Amino acid sequence: MKRIAPRLLATAIIATLAGQAHADVALDVIGDYEVSFEGLVQADGNWYNNDVVDLNGTSGNDGKDSEFEMRRSELVLKGKGTMFDWVIGYDARANKWLDVNLKWKLGSNYVQVGQFKQVNSLEELSSTKNNDFISKAMVTNTFGISRRLGVTYGDGGKNWGYTANVFGRELTRNLGQGPGFGGRFYYAPIVGNGSLLHFGISAVDYDTNNDTQRWRIRPDADLASARLIDTGNILNTDRNRTFGLEAAWVGGPFKVQSEYMRTTTTRTNNTSASDWSGDSWYISGVWNLTGETWGYKGGTPTTPLPNDPAAGMWQLGIRYDDANLNDGTIKGGDEHNITVGVNYYWHSNFKIMANYVAVSSSKFSSAAGANVSDDPNIFETRLQFFW
Repeated sequence: MKRIAPRLLATAIIATLAGQAHADVALDVIGDYEVSFEGLVQADGNWYNNDVVDLNGTSGNDGKDSEFEMRRSELVLKGKGTMFDWVIGYDARANKWLDVNLKWKLGSNYVQVGQFKQVNSLEELSSTKNNDFISKAMVTNTFGISRRLGVTYGDGGKNWGYTANVFGRELTRNLGQGPGFGGRFYYAPIVGNGSLLHFGISAVDYDTNNDTQRWRIRPDADLASARLIDTGNILNTDRNRTFGLEAAWVGGPFKVQSEYMRTTTTRTNNTSASDWSGDSWYISGVWNLTGETWGYKGGTPTTPLPNDPAAGMWQLGIRYDDANLNDGTIKGGDEHNITVGVNYYWHSNFKIMANYVAVSSSKFSSAAGANVSDDPNIFETRLQFFW
């Protein structure tokens, strides 16, 4: 009953607001704060053309090659003031806290305390409602830290910025674990008038949970129950160290974006086994067919509203991403995926997405005594409502 109540509340609020055509709902001015209410609802469908592994296998193994799910049901209350901003966010579908923090603004500097997204992924820092593809790239889903409780300090201008932070576990119990620290620096030599050239670097260093680490990746399909590449449990581990590079270019209605991350999992003194290292990267391109261009804020490209809200905005996208989890005696496998997608934004509230993913993976099988290829295809859709 405890899990059902938040979802019923979310459904009731969504039904109340469904007729409103605003990107957010301004509630009131309370003291120094402009208080607003935002929400995001996403419903996904995945259809699998399996090769070797049944990507839907643990959902009952009923022979069906499809899966449908309410992906997110997020409710966010925000307050914006002269010196302080605050936010409280909750995902009723996943039953977990989102951003819950207070930001103290000191000119161009700021200090943020609470739960927030860590800074080692350009794609993760972008708003979920404006993702270019239904599933984030493998590098983001594998090595991106996402939200943790912590403290961060940042500074920046129109075309540059840096952040340094320390963090602990995720606010919701039994999710992200391992205290650590990190930082990011970005610089954009070209910004404005429909043009952007952005570069960034990042690093995080954090404890492994119970001296054990496991790296595994879904095949660019969030509803898949199986992973095609997987290191298994790596024992006697100490820390994870991830270094990242990022770049983005915008020219009018075109955007190209790329990230690379390499992670090393170090061992404790209780073993003579070598450290493990793996890497992943992607490059993607998006074309706004209806002519809109991107903005830029806080070191991330921002998605525009449609030029003609009634006609909407159409996008075409393509992405290649790669991940390699093989290192020494640990045969985690490697995977290379191509994703082709189309997005349609209508007004400032609705979005429809469709993706086709061609997967090419290879992993060592002890039973076969050799690498086994697994090359499924996946079709994905998403219906999204946000305010």
